[in-house]
Amino acid sequence: MAFATTLSHSPCLQLSPTSSSTSTSIHSENLSSSSSSTLQMGTRLGFSSSSSSVKNLHSRNKLVIYSKKRSGLEEAIRIKRLREVQKAIPVKKVSRLKRGKVSERLSVPEEILRPPYVGTSLLPELSRQHQFHDAEGITRMRAACELAARVLDYAGTLVKPLVTTDEIDKAVHKMIIDAGAYPSPLGYGGFPKSVCTSVNECMCHGIPDSRPLQDGDIINIDVTVYLNGYHGDTSKTFLCGNVDDETQRLVRVTEECLERAISFCKDGASFKKIGKRISDHAEKFGYGVVERFVGHGVGTIFHSEPIIYHCRNDRPGFMAEGQTFTIEPILTTGSIECITWPDNWTTLTADGSPAAQFEHTLLITRTGAEILTKYS
Repeated sequence: MAFATTLSHSPCLQLSPTSSSTSTSIHSENLSSSSSSTLQMGTRLGFSSSSSSVKNLHSRNKLVIYSKKRSGLEEAIRIKRLREVQKAIPVKKVSRLKRGKVSERLSVPEEILRPPYVGTSLLPELSRQHQFHDAEGITRMRAACELAARVLDYAGTLVKPLVTTDEIDKAVHKMIIDAGAYPSPLGYGGFPKSVCTSVNECMCHGIPDSRPLQDGDIINIDVTVYLNGYHGDTSKTFLCGNVDDETQRLVRVTEECLERAISFCKDGASFKKIGKRISDHAEKFGYGVVERFVGHGVGTIFHSEPIIYHCRNDRPGFMAEGQTFTIEPILTTGSIECITWPDNWTTLTADGSPAAQFEHTLLITRTGAEILTKYS
């Protein structure tokens, strides 16, 4: 389950549901201001203009171009400018997602252990604690993540035309509590359901409701379970019926982006390389990488440091053995800007273009990363 943020100099973050504004924000400790990073201009290609050079060039009838290799941030600026030009062109709104009726919150047996945030509508602050685990902790993390993966696989079998996301929520809820676990999203900052179901242009945090799935839809199902004091977090985008080739490609490339990011992870690797790997692959296909929603540390705490940016960034920090966190990129075929429904959770692409997301919880090892939520 992702949360909203942006590049910032602030050392302390507070988790908050998305607002209806299309801008992004990160709150400081006193919640009075935010500080966004400023990117500096890069160096463009240039021509040598000295008189001797011009004379030599004419004599050989050749043109010499001197260039400088772009840094990651310079490349990000170039891409950002291209997107700004694209925004200037009117985009037809193609959103077709309509809000359905949200049913009553489901109950959980009293004997099932609940996360500390249950019972309050307030969002927990993002923990500064990086989550590392001893042998017993790793065993419990594996168990929670394995359950989350099984639940997600089962939820995927329910994705068919005319099935409602509310029906998927009820089935997921039952499977989780039958396993003696708690559905982590339920009651998190007032979230009313046990799973997130994000259809078509919904980027993330969709609330299950009475809307039936339609032939040609795509749906991201985001499952997190709390088992024996540990959270396992994962999501996958599923195809419903006959999905067009262009949207299928978006889904495929999004999963490839996650796989490429994971393949780089190991003890001592830089966190910022995750965003570069994802952006490099997404941009080959012309897709945008949503900047607002990020991965996070996970374990005994649902959301903690480190913040995992999926876009190009220059944030410091390195992975360490025994650490667990999520990577969960969201790609779109159009705008990466978003709008949020009045429920303060359901977040859609601003131009109605489809979005896809995949997520895994990882355990960093000395030589690589173990995918704790590996699904079928």
